[in-house]
Amino acid sequence: MNNIGITTTVPIEVILAAGKQPMDLNNIFVNSPEPAKLITIAENDGFPLNTCAWIKGIYGAVHEHNITDVVCVTGGDCSNTQILMEVLRFKGIKAIPFSFPDAPCGVKMNAENTRFAEMLDTTLDAAEAQRAGLQPVRDRLQELDRLTWQENRVSSWENYSWLVSSSDFNGNIEDYSAELKNFLRSIAQRPQFPETDIRLGLTGVPPIFAKGLLSYLERFGARVVFNEIPRQFSMPFKSADLGEQYASYTYPYSMKDRLNDISGAIAERKIEGVIHYVQSFCHRAIGDILLRHELTVPVLTIEGNSDTEISQHLKTRLEAFVDMLQFKKQKREVSQW
Repeated sequence: MNNIGITTTVPIEVILAAGKQPMDLNNIFVNSPEPAKLITIAENDGFPLNTCAWIKGIYGAVHEHNITDVVCVTGGDCSNTQILMEVLRFKGIKAIPFSFPDAPCGVKMNAENTRFAEMLDTTLDAAEAQRAGLQPVRDRLQELDRLTWQENRVSSWENYSWLVSSSDFNGNIEDYSAELKNFLRSIAQRPQFPETDIRLGLTGVPPIFAKGLLSYLERFGARVVFNEIPRQFSMPFKSADLGEQYASYTYPYSMKDRLNDISGAIAERKIEGVIHYVQSFCHRAIGDILLRHELTVPVLTIEGNSDTEISQHLKTRLEAFVDMLQFKKQKREVSQW
């Protein structure tokens, strides 16, 4: 298969129907042994220092891996992708635009899917066949997520890692599916995490330092049982067709759509606090105003850019947040006696 880069989650079923393999440039960047090197490539080519590290990392990944075709999401994702697409074209990269509708609508979504399919010389019917073929692995991802919050058998990082990589299935769907099946089998008899753990949600743009963040929280009795955006990448909702599937995907749409999803998870998963990650220089950070106002549990807002490790200052804030939640929990339990 020919590889085709994607700047964020898109209907990969269309890409697969065209005989191409999607490669999420974000995952390539963050999993690189030298992510700072990819940022430097972009800065050496003129990207400003105050540009989001994800945009620079995507650009660096394209050049480092000699990717010749990139799908750029110009509507429903990063406001910088439009100019990134122009720069990629200037550099000789074939940049293919894709835009989510302004609001979730299956009909409008399928109109864009049809246009996208025509650009890749395939059809919407062929993409629907791919959607059916991907359903078993998507079902297994939902089982992994359930085992995280309902049976307490999956760690915060395991949940995050599997779900976030479902944007492109690590570039090899067959291997990914087989490995996921084996993982689910291996944890069937795993001891459960303690019920006394503080149950957290992680919302917002995926952080570059996610592994360090999630692992650190578990060191002192907290566990993330809801990774908002990675879960959305896995397409967790049943749908009638491709248009409905990507209209149910909340990330490209309004904060209201995302807040409905987050609030539902808080209630269902008995989440006691939310960590909201915002990316420096990202327009989505403004949504923190709405999130803090609407959610019914305490919210800790943290910010990062190109940091690959969590700082001592952030560790202190995380510890204080979890301590506060543990105190509130103990106080609530005492009042119920």
